[in-house]
Amino acid sequence: MDMLWSGWGDPAKAAPLPDTVIGLLRDLLGVTPREGAAASLDAIAVPGTPLTDETLRALTHCLGDPAHVRTDAESRIRHTRGKSTPDLLRIRAGEVDDVPAAVLLPGSHDEVLALLRVCADHGVAAVPFGGGTSVVGGLAPERARFVALDLRRLDGLLAVDEVSRTATLQPGLRAPRAEALLNERGFTLGHFPQSYEWASIGGFAAARSSGQASAGYGRFDEMVLGLTVATPEGTWETGRAPRSAAGPDLRQLLLGSEGAFGVITSVTVRVRPLPETRVYEGWRFPSFEAGTAALRRLAQDGPRPTVLRLSDETETFIGLAHPDRIGSADAPAAAGCMAIAGYEGTAVEVADRRARAREVLLAAGGECVGEEPGERWAHGRYNAPYLRDALLDAGAFAETLETAAFWSALPGLYEGVRQALTTTLSDAGTPPLVMCHVSHVYENGASLYFTVVSAQGDDPVAHWAPAKRAANDAILAAGGTISHHHGVGTDHRDWYAREAGPLGVRALQAVKAELDPTGVLNPGILIPLPAPRLPH
Repeated sequence: MDMLWSGWGDPAKAAPLPDTVIGLLRDLLGVTPREGAAASLDAIAVPGTPLTDETLRALTHCLGDPAHVRTDAESRIRHTRGKSTPDLLRIRAGEVDDVPAAVLLPGSHDEVLALLRVCADHGVAAVPFGGGTSVVGGLAPERARFVALDLRRLDGLLAVDEVSRTATLQPGLRAPRAEALLNERGFTLGHFPQSYEWASIGGFAAARSSGQASAGYGRFDEMVLGLTVATPEGTWETGRAPRSAAGPDLRQLLLGSEGAFGVITSVTVRVRPLPETRVYEGWRFPSFEAGTAALRRLAQDGPRPTVLRLSDETETFIGLAHPDRIGSADAPAAAGCMAIAGYEGTAVEVADRRARAREVLLAAGGECVGEEPGERWAHGRYNAPYLRDALLDAGAFAETLETAAFWSALPGLYEGVRQALTTTLSDAGTPPLVMCHVSHVYENGASLYFTVVSAQGDDPVAHWAPAKRAANDAILAAGGTISHHHGVGTDHRDWYAREAGPLGVRALQAVKAELDPTGVLNPGILIPLPAPRLPH
């Protein structure tokens, strides 16, 4: 099943906001329904493909079956941009000026290689497309003629090494199917980001994804042991052992490269035994500062839960810690800050870690409020993007952004980003509600995930751009990274260049020039475009 073209996920799961929430938005933020209906899919005018007959014949020859080369309007619209709020607002308005010229469905590594060679020879850019869940402009290249390489046919579990506890997966395999296949063998990947229901294995690797259970299982890039990548210059395979001292780890150069260096065609990951027990519980802290200090103690000194997250006062009060209850009669309006601690493993392991973690959290001023808040969070953990769509339908603007920093820099980062968003949007006449939570913890620092809700203003896309720039500037000024897990895309590219520095950017451009001399791999994504070389 394809994702909703004008929103997130399964259309059957979309639900309108309750009247109580619509009233709150009106009274608190001045949100009013927008005039006019969104464009319908069949009403959007899409120009004919700009590809020549010669190019189409060459692409079709690579794939064998003409059905795997799609130039119809619906296929191209469904592969236009990603799922950020500006992406959705533009496509709902019928703006498809950057629609792909064609959608290609390769079924093997060799077919991907052949397609990339044709693209290089014909000057057509190629954008890898997995689940289509990018929220940072990762699917919007700076090239007028480009094709989307939809990897859905590369969707297999290729191998499981039960002795080494590794699995080799194809990039188009969506996360729920990958997890189901591993579960059948008694294993779990343990990677459950908010995009889990729709995102793909290749996308996880290409964007350095981080799941909600990262405290226990690690980030996706920490799980990756090997990669096979197709480039216009040939095949690149990395990863011969779990660790190596044989020079720099080239896996790390490909992880997070977002299709700019090549198309990932297989990923070897470490897997873990399927846990026999999962328990989630809620904890309340008097302040975000107190809760953050408690999380730091667990992250640094243990025992570390599998899931560990903390909502600030605003997010706790509004109820985003439990998105399935917002606006319902039993939605709690609570003071303080809500934390969720989750434990997975054998019954004995879970009981031991939970008991020891409780001692730490109690000593840090926490109050255990039982399993009900934790289980509710687990039940609604993938619902927030649907809530964003409902807010847009009601005339509100809702968007998220995230970052990470060392523990000592976290308070300044939190205040700096909140202030930047509040000031910029208030000055534009749309004062926002800014919420935040700690979503991932490490021994040396943590991530911050912000949710922003405001009225849309006259031009909602233009209304957000200055606020996003101000938030990005505030992140770098406070010592944060421009992205913890959403990636770079085009939205963060200029700030990533500042973070990496001129020499770092030139080094990455040199890598791209070697792997992609004609500059057809997702051009403009991740790094500024280098000067292209002529084809061989």
